[in-house]
Amino acid sequence: MSDSTPDRTTEPVVLDVWCELQCPDCHAALDDVRALRARYGDRMELRLRHFPLEKHRHAYAAAQAAEEAVAQGKGWAYAEAVLARTAELASRGEPVLLEVAAELGLDAEEFDTALIDGRHLLIVDADQAEGQAIGVTGTPTYVIGGERLDGGKSQEGLRGRIEEIADRLLAGPSGNQ
Repeated sequence: MSDSTPDRTTEPVVLDVWCELQCPDCHAALDDVRALRARYGDRMELRLRHFPLEKHRHAYAAAQAAEEAVAQGKGWAYAEAVLARTAELASRGEPVLLEVAAELGLDAEEFDTALIDGRHLLIVDADQAEGQAIGVTGTPTYVIGGERLDGGKSQEGLRGRIEEIADRLLAGPSGNQ
């Protein structure tokens, strides 16, 4: 008789990063996200989740554009590049989204078409609705192991808390990593 219980160490830990691509706090949080990616590699699945805030006029379009970047194979690279230009996005809007796509070697014309035809609206809307349902009120917010960590007011100590939870989850029931 075989044990059908999955070995938790073979499954990556999932970290949902509720983000808004016009948010300066999300840009500041990139150092933590990069550090987590470096520490855990393929043992942690980082998932960008969209939570565009009404106060940022271009955030909804940026979220749709990020989904087009995912479709073209460069989701995180695109999100990081847009976050690096939050002030420019605030002042210039959608042209920045297309410029970033072109700079990354993506099909900028397809981005423009995606923003017009709304092909990624459902993904963005679903993320936002799920975020609201679990209590996300600002960005960045992280969810790992069923625990929501709000970074919208302060990022202080969040990476350490994420690491504690990830280490515990990766250790599994036996406590071995």
